Amino acid sequence: VQVVESGGGLVQPGGSLRLSCTAPGFTFEGYAITWYQQAPGKGREPFAVIIGSGSVTNIADFAKGRFTISRDNAKNTVYLQMNSLKPEDTGVYYCKGPPGPWGQGTQVTVSS
Repeated sequence: VQVVESGGGLVQPGGSLRLSCTAPGFTFEGYAITWYQQAPGKGREPFAVIIGSGSVTNIADFAKGRFTISRDNAKNTVYLQMNSLKPEDTGVYYCKGPPGPWGQGTQVTVSS
């Protein structure tokens, strides 16, 4: 299953972005979806997960209170709402769920 991430961009510190994750032609419902962050020069690290129903989520400490993971199964999309962005949030963001290759990711750059 090929996932597609979108919504990244250049934003000033304190700004917001909403990332989206979908899989054209495939139904996400029933799969837990994980968001990964790859900071410059570092490996890909998981930091947020949501189960298939959307009723349970978990998010890493660095993102708690700033990022929210959610899903709309009717739209076959998982979202990552990112608020109060910091320069250290800069990186490429990926989502993963059903077996398959990594997507291309979406670049988030937080800079003034």
